[in-house]
Amino acid sequence: QVQLVESGGGLVQAGGSLRLSCAASGRTFSTYVMAWFRQAPGKEREFVSLISRSGGGIKYADSVKGRFTISRDNAKNTVTLQMDSLKPEDTAVYYCAGSGSTSWSVSPNEYNFWGQGTQVTVSS
Repeated sequence: QVQLVESGGGLVQAGGSLRLSCAASGRTFSTYVMAWFRQAPGKEREFVSLISRSGGGIKYADSVKGRFTISRDNAKNTVTLQMDSLKPEDTAVYYCAGSGSTSWSVSPNEYNFWGQGTQVTVSS
């Protein structure tokens, strides 16, 4: 079983930056594809970014491409999402998730482990 704990959310003005971190327990972190999803009030949970087990493969949602950067450190069991040029529409609860599947899925249904979420609010 893997436990995920996010941190780093908060309130920021449009154009600002935040850095989200996700710390994982367990010795098998490097065997999981890791991803970030977000969910705004009244909306479905949506894919933001994923990173492969080695870190060599990365995907971004079109809405965040060029503004967000995902990375992982398998030695420290952490995955990070650097968010720059934030927009009010980025406001949501952000979730870290892990998948044991070998596919790089953007569907939340493919992810086995989830953190509790961290709130990101971007003011205009």
